Amino acid sequence: MKKKILYLALDFPNIEKSNNLYTDLMEEFRDNNHDVYVVAPSSEIKDTVISDESGMKVLRVKTSSLLNVNVVKKGIANLLLPKQYLKAIKKHYKNIDFDLIILPTPPITLYKVVSALKKKHKIPVYLILRDIFPQNAIDLGMISKKGAIYKYFRRLEKKLYAISDKIGCMSQGNVDYIKEHNKEVDTSKLHLLRNWQKNQKFKRVEASEIKNKFDLENKFVIFFGGNIGKPQKVENIVALADSFKQNSSVVFYIIGKGTEKDKLITLVQDNKLSNVIIKDFLPRNEYIEMMQIADVGLVSLDENFTIPNMPSKALSYFNMKIPVIALLDENTDFGTWIEDEVKAGFWASAKTPSLLKEKIEFLIDNPDQRKVIGENGNNYFKIHLNPNVAYKTIINSFKNVV
Repeated sequence: MKKKILYLALDFPNIEKSNNLYTDLMEEFRDNNHDVYVVAPSSEIKDTVISDESGMKVLRVKTSSLLNVNVVKKGIANLLLPKQYLKAIKKHYKNIDFDLIILPTPPITLYKVVSALKKKHKIPVYLILRDIFPQNAIDLGMISKKGAIYKYFRRLEKKLYAISDKIGCMSQGNVDYIKEHNKEVDTSKLHLLRNWQKNQKFKRVEASEIKNKFDLENKFVIFFGGNIGKPQKVENIVALADSFKQNSSVVFYIIGKGTEKDKLITLVQDNKLSNVIIKDFLPRNEYIEMMQIADVGLVSLDENFTIPNMPSKALSYFNMKIPVIALLDENTDFGTWIEDEVKAGFWASAKTPSLLKEKIEFLIDNPDQRKVIGENGNNYFKIHLNPNVAYKTIINSFKNVV
């Protein structure tokens, strides 16, 4: 008999149009003979709707905007989410007997949904731990550790860990962090669940031809794609670009959106940086072309983080065989993982962007080494960071359940 998987999503695009690591994972469950039921938010629909999408049932719930909005709007939307989800599930999934609940962080407010469903169905819960909230909001100066908001969310966080039967952490640093700061958590729940991504199929392009298309002839392209928010600390990206402004052959090409996008544009203008190109959007084929002609892929994290983050955008760089360069806080194990285990790039403390400049200059001067490093990331990615590995990790954590 097929097992029924309920996935509580925060971001779940229509797979026919786009994908992310969570759609990739649910497709893996589907392909391994599970019935997949998804609950996902949408601020763009008039009413809650359920549909068949790529062999999965997807319940899209009418909600307020949860992404790319200010902290107040996001906070309110997250607080309203549990009631909206429970109402939709009760109406559309009321006759479904689920076998497993899977949910990621963020948000932790879905604890209330999980609690109600676990009580009803008597089934295990698997937590995919990505953001460690509310501590990350403390690190970014968004809330105070002495305030009522922190205390409320901290209680929810503890309840979510308690109700989860297994917790997948994206690095050993994350495992160690939870152990140190949550002594009450049963450590047998914790295990490593690295980020994952499908191996993207795309047509390889001739780099020189595409560079001409984008007016980047004879340029060394430092690429940054994805969210542009507080965690990415745009000031550090600008500082790195500023350190190269005397080198006309180096260009920073940034594609993305987020709450700090306008701030990034202003900083680039104020510093009169002609070596930074910022785009809101490129058609998918052009986005892939741009990533292929990139010489390196940039990751940036705020230096004030006390929690070990593992930026998922690195997987796209691995997929495209481009080295990773990273400005990071000193608490994450992402940098040592990239350099020592994957051997796919270099990192420096976000407190000292000039040290990363030296490593970029090494890559500029050594194109053959750049190619080797890019291949290292791609080989590691194919073996260790694919959705099937994540699927097996989750399934194997439960015996005789799913």
